Amino acid sequence: MQIFVDADACPVVGIVEEVAKEHSVPVTLLCDTNHVLSSDYSEVIVVGAGADAVDYKLISICHKGDIVVSQDYGVAAMALGKGLTRSSGPWI
Repeated sequence: MQIFVDADACPVVGIVEEVAKEHSVPVTLLCDTNHVLSSDYSEVIVVGAGADAVDYKLISICHKGDIVVSQDYGVAAMALGKGLTRSSGPWI
């Protein structure tokens, strides 16, 4: 299991990392070149700026059993289509 975060302007990155660290779960943050992210815990993947580029990259690398954190309903729908489990709230 791994956590993938659609991290472009995501307000909960710190919380996700804190909880993941407590449970030794790896985290991958995905953002585009318009955002600057760094992390001492998470892997950061920077994708070229483009319409939905981060979304498609995230969906291409997540697998059943992973957790996806996003406020984007399109990403949520694609993640559900891959068999990821939905949690409460707008995030998966």
